[in-house]
Amino acid sequence: MTDKPKRTRQPNGASSIYLGKDGRWHGRVTVGVKDDGTPDRRHLSRKSRKDLTKAVRELEKKRDEGNVPEAGKRWRVAAWLTYWLEEIAKDSVSEYTYSGYRVDVHHHLIPGVGGHWLDKLQPEHLERLYKKMQANGSKPGTAHHVHRTVRAALNEAKKRRKFVGDSPADLAKPPKVEEEEVEPYTVEEIRRVLELVADRRNGARWAIALSLGLRQGEALGLKWSDVNLASGTLRVRRSLLRPKYEHGCGGICGRKPGLCSQKVRTNPLTKDTKSKAGRRPVGLPDPVVALLRHHKEIQGKEREAAQDHWNEGGWVFTDEFGRSLNTNTDYREWKALLRQAGLRESRLHDARHTAATVLLILRVPDRAVMALMGWSSASMAKRYQHVVDEVRADVADRVGGLIWEAPQEGEEGSAAAN
Repeated sequence: MTDKPKRTRQPNGASSIYLGKDGRWHGRVTVGVKDDGTPDRRHLSRKSRKDLTKAVRELEKKRDEGNVPEAGKRWRVAAWLTYWLEEIAKDSVSEYTYSGYRVDVHHHLIPGVGGHWLDKLQPEHLERLYKKMQANGSKPGTAHHVHRTVRAALNEAKKRRKFVGDSPADLAKPPKVEEEEVEPYTVEEIRRVLELVADRRNGARWAIALSLGLRQGEALGLKWSDVNLASGTLRVRRSLLRPKYEHGCGGICGRKPGLCSQKVRTNPLTKDTKSKAGRRPVGLPDPVVALLRHHKEIQGKEREAAQDHWNEGGWVFTDEFGRSLNTNTDYREWKALLRQAGLRESRLHDARHTAATVLLILRVPDRAVMALMGWSSASMAKRYQHVVDEVRADVADRVGGLIWEAPQEGEEGSAAAN
């Protein structure tokens, strides 16, 4: 009669293997320490001792490599995305970035893959989601943005050992996005716009956009304390934020939050510019200084006319009562200005591309361009500076002058003698 293997006591922390009363082989492997300080021992079970021994050795290897999932509850994708969004990303990224993450998580990722276990999510699940999004009308760029969001969330989960192995988002292939080519306005077209805004209310706002390339939020966030007309400079310190609202009626009006008569704003009016590159001084061309002086005089008259109704916030660009300009109102003004100037339709942000291209035409050094535009990387110039006709003509003239340079006086005779 064969003796039944006995379970022998192992030293503290050592793995153990034994035959249970259920006829299966069992193992215990210490992989670390739990939050409460007790040993984190994982249980394994197999039909044969050989299979169990192999499983124990594999778990020990993962432990030694630091690849064992942490102890605790098993996460669904939806639960992890929600936790990551609200408890991790919300306080570590900008308002705009968080807003984009939130749309991706609640409108696409949770409905699409939220029911999977986090450690069972596969690259194919994400790829099928991206294809389904596009089949339902989403642009490739939208699916690509969703991919970047889930990649950030899963990489954080991997760091915290919520699963082991490669991140499904790192392996999944996002849709290819063709970058839209921006056609900046020509110098002649810029002049046409600037002629129109010379006597237009808040006209200096568009001179700043086209000549200095300030972002919409940066321009609308300017205060007179940021502008020194005597020295011809301004300093970018903050950005005006697009408003976000929630219902003040509890949602009973049935309208979108922004159209609710009792809407409540949920984000601040401005945010300070925190990056060193974005927080920058900018030199003002003399014509812009003149426009700003005229603009300040007009604003002073509006202040007198409004009297007690004037809201003194120190803003450079305001409505008739001193309040900061609404970003949507500003956008509509840009579109109206283009129509009046007889120019093609374009995004408001394309004014920034135009300003960057003007710097290229003027051959401004890259370092100075970075400082003026608020970029931390010179690679941004490739996205914003475009080779326009003025640049092409200049290059052609320089090439022609070099290769077909006219011979200097006395060279013709020397060449004939040879």
